[in-house]
Amino acid sequence: METILAVAEAKDGNVRKISYEVLTAARSMSSGGQIVAILLGSDSHEHADSLGEYGAKTVYLVNTQNEVGDTSVLFAEALQQLIEQIRPNAILMPHTALGKDVAPRVAARHGLGLVSDVIDIQIVDGEVVFTRPIYAGKAFEKRKMTSGLPFATIRPNNIRPERTTHTEVNKVDLKVHRKDLRTVVKEVVRKTTSTVDLTEAKVVVSGGRGVKSSEGFKLLQELADLLGGAVGASRGACDAEYCDYSLQIGQTGKVITPDLYIAAGISGAIQHVAGMSNSKVIIAINKDPEAPIFQIADYGIVGDLFEVIPMLTEELKQTLTI
Repeated sequence: METILAVAEAKDGNVRKISYEVLTAARSMSSGGQIVAILLGSDSHEHADSLGEYGAKTVYLVNTQNEVGDTSVLFAEALQQLIEQIRPNAILMPHTALGKDVAPRVAARHGLGLVSDVIDIQIVDGEVVFTRPIYAGKAFEKRKMTSGLPFATIRPNNIRPERTTHTEVNKVDLKVHRKDLRTVVKEVVRKTTSTVDLTEAKVVVSGGRGVKSSEGFKLLQELADLLGGAVGASRGACDAEYCDYSLQIGQTGKVITPDLYIAAGISGAIQHVAGMSNSKVIIAINKDPEAPIFQIADYGIVGDLFEVIPMLTEELKQTLTI
């Protein structure tokens, strides 16, 4: 029977939404086979049942409760052990910071090809075809494995997670051999400005140099909180020290695909566009009518963001309280 291994992630006590997207993608590849999941992260026992709602029959648990922080080396070792144990026909995992670290390690150790940053999966003439963006999102390429098992990482917010009829999940603790580990996490320092993960947010409000100061980003945060979204930034805003680099979106920052992207005071340099051009709906606010951001925006507002954002926020407050 065909077996597809889906990698899931638990972070800060919750299963990341991309995990359910990976399981949905695995089901689209499966033709009557079984979906086996491995859940990486602390306190993973609590969340194994939710993976069953998206198709996982068996969930292998890798806990790091006794660790200072989750280590990619430990998780790579766990994934390698499981691959050798169950011999899957395909492997899918999230294209997250952890996935981008772990996937190449595992692929190299097993001599596998790896298709990264996949946004769509189709079965054509019995073969799995992966679609991924190239040239900063200006073009797309389709790839398939000519030999070896398919191994791919899935970009968040591109495959809509779909539940199945809930079935009982078989939970298995995976004991990881730690003798080969060469690194130990001594401390984890987190910089967070929002409870919503930027890479998984459905709504992102971003600011550029036009925001002018860190105080200006408070306006964006208020709007983002109102919409249940996250705040992002261009590199220019980060370089100007208006905000932390953890908010940077673009070619050298995070790549996101929210349902709604609001760009305030962002000119639209190609490096920034590479990180958000695949957003479902883009709204640009800029006082320069010739700003390049308007060329890719679905809706554009020519005006001062310090006038537009407060007006938009106030209007939404009234609408949402009705």
